[in-house]
Amino acid sequence: MGISVHCDVVSAEEKIYSGLVEMLIATGSEGELGIAPGHTPLLTALKPGPVRMIKQGGEEEVVYVSGGYLEVQPNLITLLADTAVRAHDMDEAAAEQARKEAEKALANRTGEFEYSRAAAELAEAVAQLRTIQQLRKKVR
Repeated sequence: MGISVHCDVVSAEEKIYSGLVEMLIATGSEGELGIAPGHTPLLTALKPGPVRMIKQGGEEEVVYVSGGYLEVQPNLITLLADTAVRAHDMDEAAAEQARKEAEKALANRTGEFEYSRAAAELAEAVAQLRTIQQLRKKVR
């Protein structure tokens, strides 16, 4: 058993995870982050995409986040997500449909606001699909 640190993953709707992890991997505003016990304290915005948690004993859990913030303290990692879903609970068909609708909205935009909203929805749908694909590769 490796060294671990307490981690809380919370969305606006519910607490997704609370327990010890050996490592957390997420995509911050400046790129990929690997957080291990003893990591320097930091606060960063998160981009939509998968968050991988390596639990004690090596078991891995993947969670999709639509954005939010990651705070690292000496003895605690806190991930506050806008939306968080366990990867195995994600619906690939719904994510694909959302991607198609966002692409259609981008093509038919009527103003700057609609374009920005459609672009954000497209980025989120693509990130969801990427999370599902990564989980599928891991299972094989």
